[in-house]
Parts: sequence; structure tokens; C-alpha cells
Amino acid sequence: MGIDKQALRKIIADASRLVFDENIPPEYLSDALGRLQGKAEALVFPLSAEEVSGILRYANAAGIPVTPRGAGTNLVGSTVPLKGGIILDLSRMNRILELDRDTMTATVEPGVLLQDFQAYVEAQGFFYPPDPGEKASSIGGNISTNAGGMRAVKYGVTRDYVRGLEVVLADGTVLNVGGKQVKDASGLSLKHLLIGSEGTLAVITKCLLRLLPRPEASASVLVPYADLKTGIQSVLTILRADANPTAVEFMERKVVALGESFSGVRYPCPDAGSYILLTFDGHAAEVAANTERVRDLALAHGAMDYIVLADPAYAADIWRVRGALVKAVEAVSEQEPVDIVVPISRTADFTRFINELEASSGMQMVSFGHAGDGNVHLCVVRGGRDAEAWQRELHRNMDQAYAKAYALGGVASGEHGIGISKRRYFLRQMPRENLAVMNRLKDALDPRHILNDQKSYITGGTEHAEPV
Repeated sequence: MGIDKQALRKIIADASRLVFDENIPPEYLSDALGRLQGKAEALVFPLSAEEVSGILRYANAAGIPVTPRGAGTNLVGSTVPLKGGIILDLSRMNRILELDRDTMTATVEPGVLLQDFQAYVEAQGFFYPPDPGEKASSIGGNISTNAGGMRAVKYGVTRDYVRGLEVVLADGTVLNVGGKQVKDASGLSLKHLLIGSEGTLAVITKCLLRLLPRPEASASVLVPYADLKTGIQSVLTILRADANPTAVEFMERKVVALGESFSGVRYPCPDAGSYILLTFDGHAAEVAANTERVRDLALAHGAMDYIVLADPAYAADIWRVRGALVKAVEAVSEQEPVDIVVPISRTADFTRFINELEASSGMQMVSFGHAGDGNVHLCVVRGGRDAEAWQRELHRNMDQAYAKAYALGGVASGEHGIGISKRRYFLRQMPRENLAVMNRLKDALDPRHILNDQKSYITGGTEHAEPV
């Protein structure tokens, strides 16, 4: 069934917030990588839950697919409109509605950018810890993928800071789940069901977020090691010592070299095989004590040096290299970003396997990520391969990488989500019983499958192990 443009114009009276057919810019038909391309008949920019409800009520009645999106930073195709229909862009719902100092919460619309929200609350003396690498992502998108980031080792992930949500179901029903209270043992937690669902169950229209007091002090430390295994083993010692680091990042030297070329910043100890980058925050005395405690532990467990980044500008440069690693690789060649998670104790085993796979396959793979929580980021590099060879070899190598991760007790994604690009690996490994429950929930909340269908866990009833 085609889209009734007049029906949409009755819901969205402002013509500047409706775009149809060939006038839809191509970036709205893809994700941040721009390689997967979909199609759509309408692009809609709602400004309220009422407008979202009206759009979904119309789309559900007509059986029209709807693809929600925010800032467009997704990396796995979750924002690609596979089946045409309506693109529901929430980026203009970008107001900070309330800062409640008494309950230490803030209420925002889903299109608020993470970087803007963090700056706002910090200016008010508060702190919002979730810190994924892409700071220009939207809060709604962060919630939809349960984004983690570098500070997860101390503070947890986005899920831990969502107190409540206003959402619109596929049939237009508006729900409020959660609230400003801290505890809730009153029935099923619908809030937690919706967090991380990648726009497949509902559309987020309001977010109630937990805040913390802004830390008094922060310090960063760069620790070079001869090899990654020694560095990861040292991290385990640090975590067991109750030194409470805020972030613990690992980087192999070969990816740091790409970051140096991209940014113009040079890391110390260029003969290192890997680096561990740490931050500590809290009261000034606590930060100083933990920094010194970790110095002794690191040097006793194989560190080549222990470099406290006392100059804020230099520390910012060092972190800028870490934050730009994906872009640094992309500047050299097309690459496939991967965010596999394994138990912390198996991080070195997994990265060693990846290095062996790189050597045996001839496909460049560079590793970095969150050593404190086992989230390994890979950039799998295309190089000079033609399109057919690239897809064939990529899938063959990723089949092995994901299988190894599962064998080590890991999962397919820590923060990017599954979307389209990881489905073949996720569906192959996820137990049928788990998939069946997930799809029954989808059927219950979206029986016509209008919301982001055939993405993430949605199998359509029969699909399971075959590649998509």
C-alpha cells in the first residue's frame, strides 16, 4: 500500500517537516558508514509524542514500515529503511525539559545530543557518566543500543542511568515506564525491555535520566607495555586492587600509529607493543592515591613506563588519538567496525586469536577497546580488495572471529547493536529458545511488524542460521 501524503500532512501541518520520494537526501537512507542503502517514500520530522503517535497510528493501520532514527551515527544499519515506507527522524525533538536537583534527574527529548547534554549538566554541577566514542550521538539512540563507552568499567552503561521513558508503541499507544523513584518491584520492567531494542519495539519520545555529582578531580595516565598480553594481565591486577579506575582502554601499537598519522599527535614510547590508557576521577585525594597505587602495580607487572598526563592539553591530545582511531583507519581504507565482548580475563586470548587470523588470512585487523570490560573494538580493513573479494573474505573471517568470541563466553555486540550487518553472526549463535522469546515479544508489541522489521533479533518466524 502506498503512502497517503495527505494523511501525513494532517498529522504534520508544517510542510518543512515532511519530505517525499526523490527529495529525501541519501544520507537518510543509510547509517553513519553510508554503505548500506535503503529506500523510503516519506521522511518525517515530528516535534512531539502526539505527532509520533499520529504517524505510527496511521502507519500501523496501513501496514507501512517505519524506520526510527536520531543523529544518524549508527554503525550497523539499524537506521537503514530496508522496506521503504516512512523514516521517522527524531533529531528535532532536542529539548532539555527539566533538571530536578532534588531527585538528581534530568528529563530530555530523544534528539538531544550526548555532548550537549553532558556539557549542560556539568555546568550545573552534575555528571552524566555514559560516554560512547561518538559524542554527537543522540540520547535516544544511546538508549536504543544501550551504549556503553569508556567509563563503563566504573560507572556502568546507559541502562544504569535511565530512570524512565515515554515511548510510543507501533499502534500509537503512548506509554510511560519507570519514574523518578529509585526502586521499583511493581510488575515487569518494561523500561529495561525497551532499552537496547534498536527501535524494534517502540519509539522513544522522552527520557528521564539519572545524574551524579560532578567529580571534583580527574587524572589520566598512559602506560606502555612490550606486548598486549602483558598489558591485559596488568589490567586484571589493577581491577582486583580496588583502585577504581574510571576508564581502562587498550590499544595495539599498530592502530596507535594510524591514529598518530591521522591526528598529528605522537605517543611516547614508540617501541611499545601496546598501551593502556587510564583515567581516575573523584575527590582529589582519592584520585592522587589511586594513581600512585596503580603506578606501583603497573611497574611491578611489566609496564615499560608510567606516564601521568599532568598537562590537560597533552592529556586531551592523547585521548583525541584514542577517540579518532576508527576515523584514522577509515582515512586509510574502508573498514568494518566490530565491537565484540568477551569476559575481561579472555581479552588477551581473543586479541591473540585476531592477530593469528590476520596473519593467516592476509586481511588487516587492528584492535583497541575497553580493557576494563572486555569490549574489543576491531577495524577489519578492506585494503585493495574488489567488492566481491571484500565481502567474501570479510564474512569468512568474521564467521571465525564471532565463533571464537562465543567460544570464549562472549557476545556479538557491546554497544553498537546488531542492526543489519551483524545479523548473520548473531542469528547463527543465539539459541533458538532465546530468539523465539524475543520474537514473541516483538509480535506482542508490534504485531504488524512495522517498526524496524528484519533487523537485530527479528527472524520472521523461520529464519535462524542462514546468512542474511
